[in-house]
Amino acid sequence: MKNIFLVVFLAFGFAKAQKGPYYQQFAQYKIDVDVDAEKFTYAGTQILNYTNNSPDELSVVYFHLYWNAFKPNSMMDQRVAGQGKNGDGRLQKNGVSRLASIPKDQEGAQNIHWIKQNGKDLKFEIQETVMKVYLSEPIKANSKTTFTMEWDAVIPQQIRRSGRNNIEGVDMTMTQWYPKIAEYDYDGWATFDYVGREFHAPFADFDVTIKINKDYVLGAGGTLMNPSEVKGYEASAKIKEDRNKVTWKWTAKNMLDFAWAADKDYSVESFDVPQGPKVYFVYQKNDKTKVWSEAKPYVTKYFQIMNSRFGKYAWPSYAFIQGGDGGMEYGMCTMILGEAKSIEDLMGLMVHEGSHSWYQQMLATNEPLRPWMDEGFTSYAESIVMSELFPPTDDRPNAFVEKIDAYRNIVKRGIEEPAVWLGDHHDNGTAYSFASYVKGELYLVQLGYIVGEENLAKIMKVYYDEWHQKHPTDRDFLHIAQSISGMDLKWFHHYWINTIKTIDYGIKEVKYDAKSTTITLVNNSQIPMPIDFSVMTKDKKLITYQIPMNMTRTWKQKDSYGTFTTEKYWPWTQKEYSLTIPYAKSQLSMLGIDFSQRMADVNPADNFVEVR
Repeated sequence: MKNIFLVVFLAFGFAKAQKGPYYQQFAQYKIDVDVDAEKFTYAGTQILNYTNNSPDELSVVYFHLYWNAFKPNSMMDQRVAGQGKNGDGRLQKNGVSRLASIPKDQEGAQNIHWIKQNGKDLKFEIQETVMKVYLSEPIKANSKTTFTMEWDAVIPQQIRRSGRNNIEGVDMTMTQWYPKIAEYDYDGWATFDYVGREFHAPFADFDVTIKINKDYVLGAGGTLMNPSEVKGYEASAKIKEDRNKVTWKWTAKNMLDFAWAADKDYSVESFDVPQGPKVYFVYQKNDKTKVWSEAKPYVTKYFQIMNSRFGKYAWPSYAFIQGGDGGMEYGMCTMILGEAKSIEDLMGLMVHEGSHSWYQQMLATNEPLRPWMDEGFTSYAESIVMSELFPPTDDRPNAFVEKIDAYRNIVKRGIEEPAVWLGDHHDNGTAYSFASYVKGELYLVQLGYIVGEENLAKIMKVYYDEWHQKHPTDRDFLHIAQSISGMDLKWFHHYWINTIKTIDYGIKEVKYDAKSTTITLVNNSQIPMPIDFSVMTKDKKLITYQIPMNMTRTWKQKDSYGTFTTEKYWPWTQKEYSLTIPYAKSQLSMLGIDFSQRMADVNPADNFVEVR
């Protein structure tokens, strides 16, 4: 049918999920590394000042050593082999794990020489990608301690995100490259093994010094403190010819991580977005990356839309860096593949990865635990922004129709898995993607349908205002959504996130009388929903009847596509519902459920009736 309305955008929520006052841990890193670019190794030292803001006394701490995953028979290798064709295709070749064939000299390694607490040697044990450290003295509640550490590392063959010599010829993608302290919160230590997917960490300040061959250009998520002494950032930069290496000095404040990349062929371009941030493009300029030259006005508009709709970007700069595989977000930067066939393809990647700055960085949920809150909310923002940057040429009713269609297809395939599952513990890679990206995005789309788009917009802004630079949970978001809408939404959250039950409403019967029409609706599936039922008259007048669902307790008052009449509620236990409207058949041209097409009904074929 012809699409009638455009959907506007969205919003979220807030609450204190833990007992007592909210707290979060904090770290300060001073990292110094010396890179041997020819051997793809480096030596590192690290001073970590750690603040325990929790009410708990800590007798052990944990660090992530992500690069230990990139070797044969690692847990990541075992996971890829065990999933077979159902796993992540980027980690396989011809159905076989790519990690199994990494040469010995290209295996990832983070070798800890020693770690001390306030100058005292500590006992530690390496459990694959997690290091458990036994403290010489407990870290008392609301106190600080200092860890010092020395280690060396082998930069792994580039398989997933990190590593040497990616498929486009970038020499080093340095992500999750240092021993990173794990997050501790009300749920305890976040010590998920790294087997391929998401990350989590406390907010931290970074002071990073990188010594590397003078021919290299670096891109990083941070502020470069000595641009006049290194290659690529200032035309007047002076590098002493008698030195084989130069030192790069970076800082970053209140971020989850620090990532960088290095290549001899990088070019650096920068431009300022009005009201921030300063944007850097760090990439290899060639025929395959020529669309980057078209991207600056689109990126400028992107940040302006995000700042306006979802909250102000918190840091002074952001870098789009060619590196890694596909795209992956980090603090103040993303690593993306640089080659693109069109500006729309490149911007789709830049917009998605950049939007993680909101939902992976500023609103730093525990991604291994709740990947849908990051990937889904990021995908929602992506759909909104891309529809503005590249307005569709067809008459679609909203920015999410393709995602809703994709969701319907995955339901038909019968491989859906609940979004509540841990990110790395999905049995099927495709099912993970749909649970986290698509169902996470549609969580917000359905929420907008239930509470109204204006309320959703308020929810999103309040969610940002209350929780940016913190670690919210889904309970925190739901609290805000309920507070702003006045509705009970726990039922919706449970159905959509914890189950794979579906929505399927239909028009069962239409009876025409001389001056009225009676419509009988039916709920054919398991998830109950309020219903927006609309009619289009022959003279193009649109009338919407909102049929509330009793579990919300409060009814939607308005929505972005117009006013409507509120009918008697539909009890969620009742399979059928009848509605009589004061229009005869001769006055009607169309009637149906959800003209906006936001509701993720798995069988929309019986939702509309053309009146002839």
